[in-house]
Amino acid sequence: MPAVPGLLKETHIGELVSLVLAQELPTVTNYVDELRFRGAPLEDVYLDLLAPAARRLGDLWLEDKCDFTEVTVALWRLQQVTRELGPVFHGNADLVAPGPRALLVPLPGEQHTFGLSMVVDFFRRAGWGVWSGAVGSNSDLASLVRGQSFALIGFSVASYGRLEQVASAIRLVRRATCNPHAGIMVGGPAFAEHPELAAAAGADATAIDGRQAVTQANTLLAFLAGRR
Repeated sequence: MPAVPGLLKETHIGELVSLVLAQELPTVTNYVDELRFRGAPLEDVYLDLLAPAARRLGDLWLEDKCDFTEVTVALWRLQQVTRELGPVFHGNADLVAPGPRALLVPLPGEQHTFGLSMVVDFFRRAGWGVWSGAVGSNSDLASLVRGQSFALIGFSVASYGRLEQVASAIRLVRRATCNPHAGIMVGGPAFAEHPELAAAAGADATAIDGRQAVTQANTLLAFLAGRR
């Protein structure tokens, strides 16, 4: 394995993708742990290794180089790695006063949620209270925002071509939420490549990764508070 002089390299991403497609979880975990031991900062592991590896898996699926099952198992292995890293990544976030509450969920019907799980970790590390999990339908989503108050509602959209479904979900939560001042964010590959689609879908903001998402969310909440 090559040394890690600073930021992680393209070779590490390729090696990790090969491992999650072919090896069991302990081998994958040992690989990531070794990179950290050699000096890779944990935030870089999230943003420059795990996230690009997930995107690479998505590309392999779109190019028909891997089937749905292979990609699903590989993403599960990546998600298990983030779960093991989570307590270290969150640090002392649980010791500070709770921050604003966020609902961060996949768009109903989404299959792959690895990217969202990393965004959740960034929010929790920043002190946000986060509710996250699969939402079965738009009706379930409406019930959730009607019964609980969230300062931020965020949707993860892994699939391309679902702009109308995103817009429909956003209209739904704006009507149903018990907090009319809630900000709404969206994220996912389509919005990373075409951020203008966020406004077209009715969202207030978008971000390309977890670190930017927290910054955007804090800025959005300050802006919305100034409009009251």
